[in-house]
Amino acid sequence: MLVYKLNLYISIGVGILLSLLFAILCSSSIALIFRYSESINSNRYLITSSNYLVASLISLFLVMSSEKIIWPTLLDFERFFQEFNLVFTNQQLKFTVESSNVWAVFIGIIGGIFFFLAFIFYQKSVQKDGVGLAGTFAKLGILIPMILAIFFWNEIPETIQWFGIILALIAIVIVNFPFNRNWSEAVKWTLISLFIFGGLAEFTNKFFQYYGRIYEKNLFLFFVFTTAFIISAIYVMFKNYNLRYKEFMIGIGVGIPNLFSSFFLINALDQLKTAVVFPIFSAGSIVVISVAGYFIYGETLNRREKVAIVLTIVALIMINIQR
Repeated sequence: MLVYKLNLYISIGVGILLSLLFAILCSSSIALIFRYSESINSNRYLITSSNYLVASLISLFLVMSSEKIIWPTLLDFERFFQEFNLVFTNQQLKFTVESSNVWAVFIGIIGGIFFFLAFIFYQKSVQKDGVGLAGTFAKLGILIPMILAIFFWNEIPETIQWFGIILALIAIVIVNFPFNRNWSEAVKWTLISLFIFGGLAEFTNKFFQYYGRIYEKNLFLFFVFTTAFIISAIYVMFKNYNLRYKEFMIGIGVGIPNLFSSFFLINALDQLKTAVVFPIFSAGSIVVISVAGYFIYGETLNRREKVAIVLTIVALIMINIQR
């Protein structure tokens, strides 16, 4: 019996570690593909559209392949609204099986808006500020779900985690402080926007997982990516852009890791606390992106930017430490 339990714990632990590792690798590959696309002057909105189309189709396939997932009906919507007040007044921990699919739709649509905005600013930041710095600010977005988790679920950081949060904020200031320049020239608004929208996008993963049923994650991801695709496609049609083979293939290259990054991240969040998963995910992604950016694209950072990245990694490690 003891050996069985030990093997079970080991298999669960390995599964969690693999989920985090795959999430890190998928997330890092997105930034590196963006770096390539910006270097050849591709249209970022066309890439975003094809990326989200691919991710949406893959997630639809996963939904259709699952016997547990049931598309919402009018009755499900009625149950959802009946349970909504119960869940958000702590009278009920999660949505029931009958209404969790509606929660996946609702929060998936909201998440899709944030994912679209984060993706656009991610590409702009890679082009203007480099893959290493863009990747760093994308992962710094974990401060937003951590802070929101305090207000929503009273997940109070410990003392050393507060120091980590302060270090992360210092890193943001170091990158954006004027240092003998005026604020309009110094502040990197694309990085700030990436930080905000990327953080809100990541928070929707946790928000879904906290109140919904984990087996509904594919339905949630379908509505995330479908919403983002619709927004992007409308913009492309409004601008009369013509889709080219180059952008479509790059979009496919981004869409697959984009989907599975969220897929594996949600799996890890279902087993560990937000304050554990996001720092490991973020710090690992920053290291992989920065190292790959140097060896693949020959990107170099100035001293201030290097200090900011190091501070960010240290901050994320401190945030991850719990008693």
